Amino acid sequence: MQPGGRTSTSDAVRDDAEQAASALAQHLRAGGALTPLPVPDLPLAEGEHTYADVTCMVARFYGTEVAYPARAGYFEDHPAFGRRWVSNRRLDARRRLEAEAAAEEQWRDHVSARVVLTSTGLRLLPSGEQKWLPFDHAFLTGVQGGSEIVLTYSVCAPLLLAGPAAPWLGVAVDHLEGSSHTP
Repeated sequence: MQPGGRTSTSDAVRDDAEQAASALAQHLRAGGALTPLPVPDLPLAEGEHTYADVTCMVARFYGTEVAYPARAGYFEDHPAFGRRWVSNRRLDARRRLEAEAAAEEQWRDHVSARVVLTSTGLRLLPSGEQKWLPFDHAFLTGVQGGSEIVLTYSVCAPLLLAGPAAPWLGVAVDHLEGSSHTP
C-alpha cells in the first residue's frame, strides 16, 4: 500500500482484471455468450469470429540444445617448454554449467504481442513482426492460472499470457474450448 492507505496502480489494475474475468465467468455460466467484434486487419476463415483484440506479454516454455563455449586458457611462453597452452579448468567448468543451465526448459521469448481471440483459437502478432501466429483451440490441452494464464497444446510448447487482459482471456478460452479446465 502507498501512503494514505491507497493501493498501487499495478494492484488496482490486477484487481480490475480479476473482477472482469469473474464477471465474464458469471455471465457465461448464466447462459451468456461472448460478443463478436470486428478486427479488420486479421484474415479469418469462413465462419470464424473474433471476440477480443488486446495486448499481452507472451512467452513460450521450452529448452534448447546446449551450446558449449570454447575452452578457456592462455598461451604461456615457458623458458624450458616454449610456447604452450595453459587451460583454465575452473573457468571451463563454470562456463559448461552456465551453458547447461541456459539450455534447460524455461520461459523464453518474452515479448509484447497483440492477441486476438477467435472462435477457432488465439492469433498472436508479436511486436515488430508482420506474421500472425496461430494457436488453435483444437490442439489445446489445458488452461491454467489466475493473473497469468498458461495454455498447453498437444503440438507445441506451452504459451504464457500475462497482463491485464490475461485473466479475461483465460475464462474466454476455457469457455470456447468447452472443457472443465480451471482458469
